[in-house]
Amino acid sequence: MSDTMNKTEIDALNDVTKVLIDSQKGYEKCAELTDESFGFRAQFQQRASDRAALISRFQQQVQTLGGEPQTDGGAMGALHRGFTDFSSLFRDDKKAALSAIDDGEEHLAKAIKDRLEKSEVQGQARALLEEAYSSAREGETFADSMTS
Repeated sequence: MSDTMNKTEIDALNDVTKVLIDSQKGYEKCAELTDESFGFRAQFQQRASDRAALISRFQQQVQTLGGEPQTDGGAMGALHRGFTDFSSLFRDDKKAALSAIDDGEEHLAKAIKDRLEKSEVQGQARALLEEAYSSAREGETFADSMTS
């Protein structure tokens, strides 16, 4: 595989890893903020755990390709989590909180879809991106089902 192809795949994986990290931290924050009256804590913890496993696979693939894996989320994710923390959405407004989760999952799905459409990502890197896209779509479905 050429160095250019490796760089393209490394960049794609690291860009999505950043958003996955934001998503994982968001689910962790949701689990921390929610009380058991909503019954979501275990589901948020499971989603955070699933995202952590996916992040690990992304980071391992970046290392396999000879790159330095992304270990931090993005500035927008930190801002979004700060808003969630500030407003304590789960204590006050279940629908708004689930809408924030849905928005985050939509952002993740879009970031992945853009990479799948625009880059020449192949093999294991493409498979990981497709898995992450599926996970984001499942997250959207989860948030939507909870507001119904």
